[in-house]
Amino acid sequence: MKFVDEAFIDIAAGDGGNGCVSFRHEKYKEFGGPNGGDGGRGGHVYAVADSNLNTLVDFRYSRRHEARRGEHGMGSDMFGAAGDDILLKMPVGTIISDAETGEVLYELLKEGEVVTIAKGGDGGFGNMRFKSAINRAPRQKTPGWPGEKKSLKLELKVLADVGLLGMPNAGKSTLISAISNARPRIADYPFTTLHPNLGVVRVGPEQSFVVADLPGLIEGASEGAGLGHLFLRHLQRTRLLLHVIDMAPFDDAVDPVAQAKAIVGELKKYDAALYEKPRWLVLNKLDMVPADERAARVKDFVKRLRFKGPVFEISALTREGCEHLVQAVYQQVKAQQAAEHVPVEVDPRFVELPPDTSSSSSS
Repeated sequence: MKFVDEAFIDIAAGDGGNGCVSFRHEKYKEFGGPNGGDGGRGGHVYAVADSNLNTLVDFRYSRRHEARRGEHGMGSDMFGAAGDDILLKMPVGTIISDAETGEVLYELLKEGEVVTIAKGGDGGFGNMRFKSAINRAPRQKTPGWPGEKKSLKLELKVLADVGLLGMPNAGKSTLISAISNARPRIADYPFTTLHPNLGVVRVGPEQSFVVADLPGLIEGASEGAGLGHLFLRHLQRTRLLLHVIDMAPFDDAVDPVAQAKAIVGELKKYDAALYEKPRWLVLNKLDMVPADERAARVKDFVKRLRFKGPVFEISALTREGCEHLVQAVYQQVKAQQAAEHVPVEVDPRFVELPPDTSSSSSS
């Protein structure tokens, strides 16, 4: 199914039922008082987070959602029944905002979380509510209150621990298929990935993390070029970014350093907070580099990029180096889950840093 991460819907809670004017008409009762009941409240509209859903595609085909109104009050002290509520199931990670103002109203971040997105109107009062010592036969009643009506924008930001980013055809889909249960479409041409893919990486018993593979970015993505700009939002909730680099591009004229700098620049333009997230380099496709040239090529790449941080040398196709990467990522994710925004010392056994990079500055 095509991934849909944005939708617009109109919702309407039910109106309240009207109150009733009625009097007792019973044999042998000389003074029949008022007995008009209240109207029932209108139905509410709820949103619930459901982990079994991963797209908003259902709301593309069903945009209008209305709850039933409350029943009117009746005589003989009978109150109207409340209108039926409706429950809209949405993926975990959905942001609900006002379609006109853009104000964020709710965020569904936990499985089973329920929020009231439109409140039904209260029922009106029947005349029995207005009975008093000086008004024994009231003929007043009130109409039901209208239910809330809203136009909403639904936006999905996937909840993943780790996000893969890089140029098209850098090998991100091959990497996520090598380390997780995800099976994205893989081909040897750019923009094979057209929508985000989520995969669960199993490290051990009850030890796992979620990784997201996004469409490739190109220079100008933050301004609308290519496909990646549509999905940069999905990186905002990740704890760690893995910047996947193609170390063996088809075109010899392509400079991986220039491509890497372009990606970093797009992150900074799109969101400063996203740019500041922990970011590790994953140098991919090293199986296609002659063994005697690998060390020199990696050293030259990191030196020219002036990157100071964890660097991993892998081949997603042969899975060389993938286990080291997975173990290091799990350590980072686990530590951040326990204490967000606290720097974590990565186990050096799982980090491979090229030599002579100590004097370089951070990208």
